[in-house]
Amino acid sequence: MVKKQFLNLLVLTALLPLLSGCWMAAAAGAGAYGGYKMKEKGYTVQNPITKEKKSNKNTE
Repeated sequence: MVKKQFLNLLVLTALLPLLSGCWMAAAAGAGAYGGYKMKEKGYTVQNPITKEKKSNKNTE
């Protein structure tokens, strides 16, 4: 009985890290699909990070 519980605990401990990666990939896929569908309906995504424009100042 103790061997079976130990084996079950060992298998569960080994599988948890593998499952966490799968959930992250599934969530990323769902987000990408949602963004694609929004784009089809005319919504646009705006990037909040913008590059600063170089000024034409001559520093002497």
